[in-house]
Amino acid sequence: ITVTNLGDLGVETAFAIIYPPQVAIIGFGKTVQRPWIVDGRVEPRTVLTATISADHRAVDGRRAGQFLAVVDRRLQTPDKL
Repeated sequence: ITVTNLGDLGVETAFAIIYPPQVAIIGFGKTVQRPWIVDGRVEPRTVLTATISADHRAVDGRRAGQFLAVVDRRLQTPDKL
């Protein structure tokens, strides 16, 4: 799995292309302030968009989405990394 980050270039969302022999690539964009609902209230939050592209010959989209969800959960608690 390859990781690419275009956030330092000001890109909010990166849809990366897989180049052999990769089977997946995760693209990270820049962090931005967005309104977010927390406990029923709208609060400003810093959010980051992460995308995943996967070769469906190696993994199905559901499994790739599950992996991205794990990455999301891990990034929510960086002290546990």
